[in-house]
Amino acid sequence: MPSAVLSLRAATWPSHQRLEKRIDVKSRFTTLIGYRAHMENLWGFCAAIESYLTVDTFGEALPDYASRRKLSLLAQDLEALGLSAAAISDLPRCPDLPDLSTTAAAFGCIYVLEGASLGGRTLLPVVESRLGLVPLRGAAFLASYGDAVSSMWVRFGAAVDAWCHDGVRRKSAENAAVATFEALERWLCRVPA
Repeated sequence: MPSAVLSLRAATWPSHQRLEKRIDVKSRFTTLIGYRAHMENLWGFCAAIESYLTVDTFGEALPDYASRRKLSLLAQDLEALGLSAAAISDLPRCPDLPDLSTTAAAFGCIYVLEGASLGGRTLLPVVESRLGLVPLRGAAFLASYGDAVSSMWVRFGAAVDAWCHDGVRRKSAENAAVATFEALERWLCRVPA
């Protein structure tokens, strides 16, 4: 049987590909306005997720979860892009979260966000060259773990594999990961009112 992380990747691949095609981040990142709008939306998604998934959600199953939370990085980027702390806290939050009531489901959700950290490594050079942003000014989220991104991913994968070692937990994580991709797609691709 493949590892839980490989199972998550296989289960989410169609959702991941569909989301990438729909949002076309590289096109969104051609202007500061498009980039900022995308970061505002990501903040709204992460704010909803992180208010639900606390450090206690994972306990010893993922002891470094506090260092994996992305909201402060997004806020740092948005402040660098001209938003005040008050304006950031007033941004809309995603109301449509998947069921994350089990630790396995929480792992599935965080799998999506941890994957975004890996993707950030490929997008960082795009915003550096096109928009002149750097990790300390506007691109902290994309740079999230810096040089430790690979080791953070390996540790996350080991935690997923340890927790989701049986079929029931693995299926719960897969379902939550797919549902997280779907919720993220609905949120990022919604038509503004």
